[in-house]
Amino acid sequence: MGMMSLSSVMVMVMMIMLVQVVSSTQYKVGDLDSWGIPIDAKVYSKWPKSHSFKIGDSLLFLYPPSEDSMIQVTPSNFKSCNTKDPILYMNDGNSLFNLTQNGSFYFTSGHPGHCQKYQKLLVSVGTYSAEADALSPSSSADADAPSYQNAFGSIPLSQKSSSSSLQFSTVVASLACAVVVGAIM
Repeated sequence: MGMMSLSSVMVMVMMIMLVQVVSSTQYKVGDLDSWGIPIDAKVYSKWPKSHSFKIGDSLLFLYPPSEDSMIQVTPSNFKSCNTKDPILYMNDGNSLFNLTQNGSFYFTSGHPGHCQKYQKLLVSVGTYSAEADALSPSSSADADAPSYQNAFGSIPLSQKSSSSSLQFSTVVASLACAVVVGAIM
């Protein structure tokens, strides 16, 4: 009986780990049709505040590849809109960035002049960053900045897939409980 109890605990631990893995979320950056120069200068500074990012989540940047790109930059390059020597450069129009550790991640467009028009994003994983408030655009931002038209139409993914992940996590957790109860019986 002691051996069965140990195996039950091991199964439960493995199922909890599985639930954590499958509950990851893919976020479409800004909940917009495409990554581009925003009409509202604060859109990319407001958006991360309404989400709680965690390790395992991912950010999807959609944009016309012939017109834009996405780069990851250092905090100082983010603040000054310096796009030279990026940490990461993506230009395929369907760029997926996986959040693999806690901390702050800084993104901007690699296209000249776009960062200055507030096409930049600071995402904090694990905790909210006060830096986000300090680096967000002022209210005197140019509201007439041009923006991309949506060249792709809507994509089949929902803006945030957390509800389906949550439902799947609930099913997995229920199955884990059933396995543990079955093993104990």
